[in-house]
Amino acid sequence: MKTTLRVTPTIILIIANLGVYTFTSVAGGSLLFTSQDLIEILGQDNMLVMNGWYWQLFTSMFVHVDLLHLFGNMFFLLIFGIRAEGLFSKKEFFFIYFASGLSGNLLTLLMPPSTLSAGASGAIFGMFSASAIYLGKTLGQSIMSALMYSFFLLILSAGRNVNLLAHFGGLAAGLIIGYSLAKNRKLAKWSLTFEP
Repeated sequence: MKTTLRVTPTIILIIANLGVYTFTSVAGGSLLFTSQDLIEILGQDNMLVMNGWYWQLFTSMFVHVDLLHLFGNMFFLLIFGIRAEGLFSKKEFFFIYFASGLSGNLLTLLMPPSTLSAGASGAIFGMFSASAIYLGKTLGQSIMSALMYSFFLLILSAGRNVNLLAHFGGLAAGLIIGYSLAKNRKLAKWSLTFEP
């Protein structure tokens, strides 16, 4: 029996992140760490962003500091991404991912100009919180549990060299988008049910 690998949004994003890490490894000469020079160019250097390098707000979502950073983020992207795929369309999935990542990176600009940041965790936090609040809202449950789970995960992620503002920005964006999508679907379902 022939089986085919289904290319899902989660797989596409994981491949993209692995591809960028492979590129930075080859370019920097190390598989274990991404060189400081490449992080300054492709990651988010607040000083450079303030001086017009706005594309770093996007590229930094795919750059990881080292192999452990990459594997940790890809592990959680796999878990939360697969869950989100069952709830959202492909367009919604990618919108949540990139809007959450961008929100986290914009919030990072509140940190000192010398701040250097990289990683997909803001976007991944957004995937988690969007799914949590979407499920709570569509199942008619209190959204407080989704908020508590989201902020509990935020607290658990705290640690040395962790960009909590990026995590919080992604988390907040995911909550807003997930809530909006659930509310709009409920309204659409209600209007279809009561259509004359």
